[in-house]
Amino acid sequence: MELRAHVPAGALAGKWERHRAEIRLVNPANKLKHHVIVVGSGLAGASAAASLAELGYTVSCFCFQDSPRRAHSIAAQGGINAAKNYQNDGDSVFRLFYDTVKGGDFRSREANVYRLAQISAAIIDQCAAQGVPFAREYGGLLANRSFGGVQVSRTFYARGQTGQQLLLGAYQALACQIAAGKVRMYPRTELLDVVVIDGRARGIVTRNLVNGKLATHTGDAVVLATGGYANVYYLSTNAKGCNVTAIWRAHKRGAAFANPCFTQIHPTCIPVTGDHQAKLTLMSESLRNDGRIWVPQQRRDRRPPDQIPESERDYYLERLYPSFGNLAPRDIASRRAKEVCDEGRGVGPGGHGVYLDFQDAIRRLGRPVIAERYGNLFEMYQRITAEDPYLVPMRIYPAPHYTMGGLWVDYNLMTTVEGLYAIGEANFSDHGANRLGASALMQGLADGYFILPYTIGDYLAQAKLPKVDAGHVAARQTEAEVGGRTRRLLEVNGHRSVDTFHRALGRLMWDRCGMSRNAAGLKDAMQRVCVLREEFWQDVYVGGRGEDLNQSLEHAGRVADFFEFAELMCHDALEREESCGCHFREEYQTPEGEAKRDDGRFSHVAAWEFTGVGQAPVLHREPLEFEAVHLAQRSYK
Repeated sequence: MELRAHVPAGALAGKWERHRAEIRLVNPANKLKHHVIVVGSGLAGASAAASLAELGYTVSCFCFQDSPRRAHSIAAQGGINAAKNYQNDGDSVFRLFYDTVKGGDFRSREANVYRLAQISAAIIDQCAAQGVPFAREYGGLLANRSFGGVQVSRTFYARGQTGQQLLLGAYQALACQIAAGKVRMYPRTELLDVVVIDGRARGIVTRNLVNGKLATHTGDAVVLATGGYANVYYLSTNAKGCNVTAIWRAHKRGAAFANPCFTQIHPTCIPVTGDHQAKLTLMSESLRNDGRIWVPQQRRDRRPPDQIPESERDYYLERLYPSFGNLAPRDIASRRAKEVCDEGRGVGPGGHGVYLDFQDAIRRLGRPVIAERYGNLFEMYQRITAEDPYLVPMRIYPAPHYTMGGLWVDYNLMTTVEGLYAIGEANFSDHGANRLGASALMQGLADGYFILPYTIGDYLAQAKLPKVDAGHVAARQTEAEVGGRTRRLLEVNGHRSVDTFHRALGRLMWDRCGMSRNAAGLKDAMQRVCVLREEFWQDVYVGGRGEDLNQSLEHAGRVADFFEFAELMCHDALEREESCGCHFREEYQTPEGEAKRDDGRFSHVAAWEFTGVGQAPVLHREPLEFEAVHLAQRSYK
């Protein structure tokens, strides 16, 4: 395996424009002859499918939800970044680029991040033209707010439901192409393998989730827009259906997996209340614009918050990071919350929580202003906790949220398997070791609307692609292997439910490879994951039949992949003997408790090659070179 990033030569600011001018094109008549498979219908997948179809390609789009509108992108709350500088507060393309590289602790590919910053402004224009109801100021101009890790206001938003509104815009574009006959939509259909013929991705094997039938779909290129893998922790802010299966099966077919240990723990989530919970709820980072985070100064102080005077409160983020205050980056805010709770100063049941207090903002701005900005988020919090955040502070605690790791891709978003692309959260390319808030929506739409439609043509214009169909020997073999795995799950007929195994794996990963890690814990986790995986295949119970609607079987297949993936995740975390961004190795920290990088040994992308289940993966390194930024210890003080 060889990692060729295909980053264009020349000055950083001109790379993307030059690349667009030099890549090969497919003429309009030939586009009609090409068939592209897009897996996933969130912001990245829907925008890619709609854009490719509008260009003239024939597109098949797959999602396991009953409608593309139910993709997990709908859950994004706070906003989307763009370097428009509407606030005249000093923002620029370079500042967005630098904030993103610095926020990722200098572990992302410089050229990809700069391209993302360049494209960001066009995304807002595109979405506004689609009718996305962005918040506006009194005079009618688009409004902005700030997010963590920056000192400007560049985040565009639609109240607390930005992801939903952006997805509706992308869905409208997709629906238009479906109606025109250029996109064929396959809802309630899950990818279970990638068909690789002569080293190129030529199709996928799917399972119809309603009737259980397996089918092979072939095409000229395959695009994976299947999101992230935070559900490896069992409890996360992700929808329950989110999984690693699509990118993991692609990895087993030859696609390198990059930086799997880079997982983001979001600092503002509703705390766990008990073992009955199956998922966690995010409270938007936008709340930190007006909410102040604090804990009691004294340990085990169980007084109600309104009885703790100001002099006995510790606004720890404002104290430790005065330049950024409550808008410190997510990785830092999460670790500090864990730190004060571990000291015994946490609030709420079990002491696993900190306060997010809006009383100062309500006194300063008035309740109507706060309700206009965050009303739906306050309502959601009150429905879940039975506490009114207008009257008492919210209680929040960090939880798994996003994954910066993903399939390795080059500058064109192609994986190490020719013809196989990964976009959005499914790839590793833009966020390094920590994603800044409001950048996920930006990346998904940049990849789908503005990057992939150019770069996929470069491949299709020069690749020799003989016609293949589901009868090809490789396609039949892949479908047979998928059928064999399905039968194997059903034939175990053990005594434990899939959910108990998933919960045990999640607890192990959270304790050993979660917010902080150490060598002893990671080695222990790798051994225990192997033991759990063997127990799973010997004692899991999956009822029902394969040729039917069977949600237990769906879950079992995804958990089986999580067991294999978890071992790689721990392996990657153990090999990276440094702390950077969300990857916090306890052995490598500054005296102040901040992440301590080792640029001499680990200024690279760790791309792993699959060698077999239970076998040690092979590490390939892509060196990270920086021309426009100076490597430095991150400081938000």
